[in-house]
Amino acid sequence: MKVNVGTADKLVRVVIALVAGYLGYVTGGVWAWVGYAVAAIMLVTAAVGFCPLYTLFGLNTCPVKKQA
Repeated sequence: MKVNVGTADKLVRVVIALVAGYLGYVTGGVWAWVGYAVAAIMLVTAAVGFCPLYTLFGLNTCPVKKQA
């Protein structure tokens, strides 16, 4: 897996995960599970630095490293 999630994107994903987790906690029923699932996916992709959807759409938010 090639890293395709940059630092700013990771921060945004963590914030989204916290909000989704909180909304999942506050709400109930099916929406709670949706919130928890979104939070888990966002946290995992932020921690690993790889987003499968970015690969599918050809996106990359990592800065390009120059080679000597």
